[in-house]
Order: sequence, then structure tokens, then C-alpha cells
Amino acid sequence: MCKVTIAHQARVRAATAGWVVLLALVLRQGVDAWGAWPRGVRVLVGVAALTLAWWAMVTLHTQGVAVLLGALLLVWVADIAAYFGGRAWGRRKLAPTISPGKTWAGAVSGAAAVLALAWLWTWAAHWPTVGPWLADGFYARLGRGGAAGALAWLMLLTALSIAGDLFESLVKRSAGVKDSSGLLPGHGGVLDRIDALLPVLPAALAALTWQGG
Repeated sequence: MCKVTIAHQARVRAATAGWVVLLALVLRQGVDAWGAWPRGVRVLVGVAALTLAWWAMVTLHTQGVAVLLGALLLVWVADIAAYFGGRAWGRRKLAPTISPGKTWAGAVSGAAAVLALAWLWTWAAHWPTVGPWLADGFYARLGRGGAAGALAWLMLLTALSIAGDLFESLVKRSAGVKDSSGLLPGHGGVLDRIDALLPVLPAALAALTWQGG
């Protein structure tokens, strides 16, 4: 069982619920509404998001490198597949006023890639050379709660990944900037590298505790 205290379990579950509510509210309200939120509230949201994501990452790492890697791969695979799927088949925009480049086809491609990743991970867990390592990884633990529960969590994590990316785009548009910083030229800034991870990492930890992983 994922060795996380009851208090920590409650924390990551509350964080996941909080992210779902926040993202649904902010993305629904749009770019202009975010700028109308009190500055102190926006700063608090940012600090809380970074703090929770860091704590979740450290905690996932204590469960094993394969656990943390599985959560990170989910975000990376979803993002890459969404990009190429959107370029190949994207017609209908996902959130044109927030991020015109994102499409529903890209979102579906990201979700399909995550399912493929989970299946590939589970299949590779039977290999003699890597099986013992993968068998105790993120997707193996997630699957212990049952296929239906694992599928639901995978789709929620994928949706949070996409929504986290959209949220960061919304914040930048509200601030009237193209990049979140100049530390990573050509990458949109540091926040563009971690935006999807912010809601996903606490939710990934919540998934494991929920499933008894």
C-alpha cells in the first residue's frame, strides 16, 4: 500500500478536488475574469499550486522512481500526442480565446496516447529484465484498484494535464505576455514546462492512495 499518512491522503484528495473546481471555474470565466480576481488571491493560488506539486513530486519519489516516472510520462506523452494529433487532424478549437492552437482532436489524441502508455507499461511489466521494476511502478499500482477505476483516473489525469496547460496560457494572456519568463528561450518560460504537472502530480498521488496502491 502507498505509505502516505491519512492526513496526507486527505490533503492530496482535497488538492485534486480543489484543482478540478478551480480549473473549471477559471477556464469557464475566461481571460478577462482572471485579471479581476484580487491580486492576493492569485498569488496565493500560485504559491499553493507550486507547493503542493513539489510535495507531491517528492512523495511520489519516495514510492519509487518508477512511480514518479510514470506520473511524469503521462503528462509528457499526453502533451506530445496532443501536439501532433492536433496538427494532423485538428479542426475544432478546444479553447480558442485562451489557446487557439489547441483542438479537440489534440485532446483525444493525448488521451489515446495515455491509454497506450498504460497498456504498454503493463505489458512490459512481464518482461524478465524490466518486469520487477515496472511491476511496482505507477500504472501497476493504479491498476490494483480495478480496470474501471484505473481508466477513470487516467482520463481525469489527462484532463487535468490539458486544463493545467490551458490555465497557464490564460494567466499569460491575462498578463499580456507571450512567455512566462526568459530563462528558457523558445519554450515559453519555465511555467510552460511545468504547467500541466502542477495539477497532475497531486492528483496522481491521490489516485494511488484512493486505489490503495
